[in-house]
Amino acid sequence: MTTAIAHPNIALVKYWGKQQRPGNYPATPSLSITLADLTTSTTVTRHPQDEFWLDGKLTADAKVAAFLALLRKSYPISAIKIETNNNFPTGAGLASSASGFAALITALNSHFALKLSDTDRSSWARQGSASAARSIFSGFISLAPPIWHARTIAARDHWPLDTVVAITSGSQKTVSSTQGMERSRTTSSYYQQWVSSSSDDLSQGIEAVTHKDFEKLAGVAELSCLKMHSVMLTTVPTLAYWNPATFACMNAVRDLRKGGTPVFFTIDAGPQLKAICEPQYSDAVAETLANVTGVHQTMICGMGGGARTIPDKIVQA
Repeated sequence: MTTAIAHPNIALVKYWGKQQRPGNYPATPSLSITLADLTTSTTVTRHPQDEFWLDGKLTADAKVAAFLALLRKSYPISAIKIETNNNFPTGAGLASSASGFAALITALNSHFALKLSDTDRSSWARQGSASAARSIFSGFISLAPPIWHARTIAARDHWPLDTVVAITSGSQKTVSSTQGMERSRTTSSYYQQWVSSSSDDLSQGIEAVTHKDFEKLAGVAELSCLKMHSVMLTTVPTLAYWNPATFACMNAVRDLRKGGTPVFFTIDAGPQLKAICEPQYSDAVAETLANVTGVHQTMICGMGGGARTIPDKIVQA
């Protein structure tokens, strides 16, 4: 039995869309941070047949089955039982698939002595979920051509940032990210502009991180978020992942910023808002968001470590 943990990552420069070639390559580069207090724990055990348990329930998951089938073309992996548990809502816009596949390949690597390097684990994780490539690493992580495995561009102690997560719904989204991306690619009139502008967004984001320029990073991240959701909203049928509380949280962050608090928001394919700030402001930001109508819970997350195996299921940040 081997247990690994990984943290979901939040993209500051967004990825949305896939290239039309095998390997699950993103259509756009991205820049992210991991969230220490949100954790996926995955345990693998040899078993008579493959089983996948998610949050205590036996589950048929086509993506996990396809991932194992692909991995078995390269490595002699026997039948296994996979037990995955998240301490945050699954499939609700908090990147549970990213932490899930990062934890899975890390557990398999150790359990079957595959001897994969970090970059190898990143490349394999990407084939399960493109964002999972980034959850292998800690710090500020980019995923970009031509190599398309993730890499750390700055350590987490270079510029520690907090993310305040505002949970506005615990429900799973009705259209998965994979389905939504393909629908956007084929129907949104903004999709090609989104893809063509993404490299500049990444360059601007990396420059902001390198120089610890909060105002610049805020501008790049919010613009990337809103451009991505513009593509979603112009998809046919439209992809509207937000709810009224999401909008209210966006306005609350803007009001904080007008009042002098350096903070910005980002939102992925779901209704949860993430507000990024330096640690001395996170309590005030969390208190403000907790008072927004429709917010069920707020969590303050520091920057998490990379995917790793752990002894005896002890979960650490």
